[in-house]
Order: sequence, then C-alpha cells, then structure tokens
Amino acid sequence: MDAPFVKPKRRARYSGKNPRHFSEKYKELNPDRYPEELEKVRSAGKTPAGTHRPIMIREILEVLQPCPGEVAVDGTLGYGGHAEALLQSILPGGKLIGLDVDSVELRRTEQRLRDIGLSSEVFSAHVMNFAGILKVLPEAVDMILLDLGLSSMQIDNPERGFTFREEGPLDMRMNPQRGIPASAWIGRTPPSTLAKLLVENADEPQAERIAQSVSAAAPQTTWQLAEAVRSVDVNLDTVRRVFQAVRIAVNDEFGALQSFLHSMPLCLKPGGRVAILTFHSGEDRRVKKMFQELEREADPGSIQSGLIRPTADEVRSNPRSLSAKLRWLRFVPL
Repeated sequence: MDAPFVKPKRRARYSGKNPRHFSEKYKELNPDRYPEELEKVRSAGKTPAGTHRPIMIREILEVLQPCPGEVAVDGTLGYGGHAEALLQSILPGGKLIGLDVDSVELRRTEQRLRDIGLSSEVFSAHVMNFAGILKVLPEAVDMILLDLGLSSMQIDNPERGFTFREEGPLDMRMNPQRGIPASAWIGRTPPSTLAKLLVENADEPQAERIAQSVSAAAPQTTWQLAEAVRSVDVNLDTVRRVFQAVRIAVNDEFGALQSFLHSMPLCLKPGGRVAILTFHSGEDRRVKKMFQELEREADPGSIQSGLIRPTADEVRSNPRSLSAKLRWLRFVPL
C-alpha cells in the first residue's frame, strides 16, 4: 500500500510589508535567487541580512596602492568585499591571504570567492586571529588591511548574541568554537572587575551600579542582559555600550590588536603599507599610538601616515560607517 500523501509545509511568511526577524529574511539570505530584493534593501540605505557592505573601499585602495603581482593580507576577511577589491588590483600575478577568527563566516566567504573563480593559487583562507599573522606568512608581504569590530553578518544573526534587537543566546564569541560564551564569562567575572572593564571598554559613568545589576541577574540571553542594564534606569545607548564592552572583553579584542601592531613591521616588505579601519576609541587610540611610536623611531621621511573619515555620502548610504576611522601607514624606502 502506498504511503499517504503528505502536503509539504509552506515556508513561514512574515506579517506586514517587510520582514522584521532574521529568520524571516529568506530572500535577503538567498542573494543568488533574489538579487532584486538585495538591491531594494541597499537602495534604502540598509545592509541586506547575511551580507556586509565594505566601508571606504575607494580610500583604502588609494592608501594601499595595490599593483599587479603584489601580495596582500586581509586580516579580517568578513564577507570578502575588501578582498575582492584588492584582488582586482593585484591580479594578474598577485595573491591575497585572508584571515578571519570567525570560523562560521569565513567558510561561507571562502566558498563564495571560490564560486567566482578564485583558485588557491591567488587566494587562501585561514581560520585564525590576525594577532597570529606571523604564523601564516611564508615571507613579508606588500600590504595588510584590518577592518576591526563586527561584521553585519554577526550583528544581524541573533544566534550569535551580539545585540539585543532580537533575543538570542548570550554568546558574543567571534569564533563560537573557542573560548566561553559571554554568559559564562559574566558568571566568572566579579562585579568589581566587570565595573573596571565597563570603564575601560565603554567609558561607562555608571559602571559600578550596572556591574552589580548584571552580576546579580546572571543573564543567559541577550534580552536578559539588556534588561539587567536597563534596570539601573539608563537609556539604550548605555545598553549598547555595555554589550560592546562585554564583547571586547570576551574576545580579548584589544589584546589581539596590540599583538598585531607589535608584529606588523616584521610582516611588511620595504615600501609596505597597512590600513586599519577602527570603530571604537580604544581601538583607534592603540593604532594611533603605535603609528606615532614607529614614526618617532624611524629615519625622517621613511614613514608616512594619515587619517581618513568616511564621506557624508557614504554615511548617508551606509549608516554603519558613521564611526569609522581609517588610519594608514606606509614605509618609504630611502
């Protein structure tokens, strides 16, 4: 006897004109099938779910000056937008080495770049933090790019736990396969230590009260952490700062950046260039200080550096670029 026919379930539809939750944005998450949907979202000044809009591409190419045959490192591969732009300039004959600590997103990006024809001869991808860049370089390279902070893919996916727009597990790890989630980190961190980190990572004036509230709540989800912060009678900007401060601590982002900055001169050939996009005062302060130290120790005229901010047009079309600062440094052969 034949098995009874079971009508397949229809995909869950969202209510209203536009999808609100990440899981409902099935068109944005399938760019090959729905390219017109992505273009509609971009034209509205938004970033489609599951993608990332690279910031300041023109300015980065201007300061890095990539040429055919050169070797470049993208230390924060992300969605691969900056990597594609660099590859267009260093081919033929060049090679790009991509690093990303996020094992989830790196594999997706690597496959996407392979699908457009990039072979292992011109592009290699490595799951690793840029702090260990020397481990993967066979020799010095011509240029390095870092795009610090979070990618849009990480921000938008509630399962990663980076924001409180939707409820999700309080994870916040850049690499979900390493370390402990933010919920466990908070549970192990004394209120006094948490308060100190809120001051260092977020300049939070109510750090002690917030730390006591968060520690007592022992949050396991993003909404629970947000509620513990808001119970101190603060606004949403404070909640965002706390999320940022915890994320920085969970991933030791400042420590990783400091390790990279100390290794950077050893990674570059004579005439090498580096460009670093920062989005947080703590990041920018560390990059600025290291660049200044290198200039003081170098022969006059042997190092050039500068700072560039996004244009007003870019900020309008991509609001996530508002806080970006591009610091660059070039070693000039004498």
